Amino acid sequence: MTTQQREMDREIFDLLGIGIGPFNLGLAALSEPIDGFNCLFLDAKTSFDWHPGMLLKSSRLQTPFMSDLVTMADPTSRYSYLNFAKKTGRLYPFYIRENFFLPRHEYNLYCQWVSQQLSNLKFGFKVTQVDYNAGESIYRVTGFDRRSGKTHTYQCRKLVLGTGTEPYLPKDCPIQDARVMHTASYMQQKTYLQSQSAITVIGSGQSAAEVFYDLLQDIDTYGYQLNWMTRSARFYPLEYTKLTLEMTSPDYVDYFHELAPEKRCALIASQKSLYKGINAELINDIYDLLYQKRLIADFQCQLMTNVALTRIQTDPDALKLHFQHQEQNTPLSQTTGAVVLGTGYHYRLPEFIKEIKQQIEFDDAGQLAVQRDYSIDIRGDIFVQNVGLHTHGISSPDLGMGCYRNGIILKAVLGYAPYHIEEHIAFQTFDPAKFANHQPCGSNAINTLNLNPKHFPKTSPHSNTADASPHLYPSQTPTSSMSAGAGTKMSVLMAPNKEAQ
Repeated sequence: MTTQQREMDREIFDLLGIGIGPFNLGLAALSEPIDGFNCLFLDAKTSFDWHPGMLLKSSRLQTPFMSDLVTMADPTSRYSYLNFAKKTGRLYPFYIRENFFLPRHEYNLYCQWVSQQLSNLKFGFKVTQVDYNAGESIYRVTGFDRRSGKTHTYQCRKLVLGTGTEPYLPKDCPIQDARVMHTASYMQQKTYLQSQSAITVIGSGQSAAEVFYDLLQDIDTYGYQLNWMTRSARFYPLEYTKLTLEMTSPDYVDYFHELAPEKRCALIASQKSLYKGINAELINDIYDLLYQKRLIADFQCQLMTNVALTRIQTDPDALKLHFQHQEQNTPLSQTTGAVVLGTGYHYRLPEFIKEIKQQIEFDDAGQLAVQRDYSIDIRGDIFVQNVGLHTHGISSPDLGMGCYRNGIILKAVLGYAPYHIEEHIAFQTFDPAKFANHQPCGSNAINTLNLNPKHFPKTSPHSNTADASPHLYPSQTPTSSMSAGAGTKMSVLMAPNKEAQ
């Protein structure tokens, strides 16, 4: 074993992230400039690639470009989308385009650009087990390095799980049949799909709509029958009005998290059009394309709502789909060559966590008890990304709130906020208990704002923090300085854990 390898084995990271999707990639980008903060992010994939099965030419983000990896926490970051556009010669075309919503393919390119610059990422490492050393308060993360072919163990004090969600499939779905697929693999299966005589898309979310629109464009070229079926009462548009968007805010997260679990569950069920609907522009584009295609030639296309898929029968020559009409309570069936399931995604606690599962907190319904700071364990050491829909509301999967969550996690880990965390941005008051004392974000006229620039630590948030504006980090506590002998690496973490609090 080399000296360098022995030193790496002894190294204890302040924070270790497992999974590198947009949320953990953003956390890595915000963490790297923090002097003395030692972190590492691991992913089994060999490089960053965001939902490659849904990188359609016509698809775009449903949040503006400012919902990039860093801007909402640090607009001056070198890892912002605008800097990416400048560095890659895209800034003026983006300016002339006058569209805040990036193509999904471009967002993926931007994330890949950031990932190639960061030094705290390790791709091609599949985590297989996580253990906890109670005597040293250290987690041991063991996995397989696909490049070297060797097993390795990393040590850390805090963990962030960013393993993402996985495709949800209906019960008893014959996914082993090549004719049955999820939208997650659509691009890889598109050529095969278009060789079929009939294709059925199931679901009424954004992914199902994008797949249907993409297949509709070539319907007259390939001559297949195209069906779109959903149990929803209609093809719901995603609600995107500005006062509704205030429900993806720190104010609403505070309010939602304090509600009783049964009330939160009922609210989420009633708010599906706020995060699961279809972009209204896409719905209109689909209708317009149907209209235009009909002017040219007849084609076979069928759309139907209120039908719940009950069974997929895999006959040798075709698939037979069985449905139940929700309003008339009558059965119906349909024959198709292939089916694309736009049935969404769900979160599953990764297998590698089983050795420390007894430390993780669950609610009465068996779901993760995600605390306000996004921790899930008894000590406040383990954090999650994009999991708390039932605890934090519709902001959980929203790209625009990723920076906010990462700012909260960094504050919990470090014991102070390296980036200013907004608390009250909404004009609305959600909690009646705060109504009398609520001061909305727009309560100051622009001519009364203090426009003097505040001091933001640029290179090291650990140095000269006492000189920072007291209004910038109101809850910040000084970080003790520590010295060590040559060759010894000391952690910057001084924050007490939950039990101490």
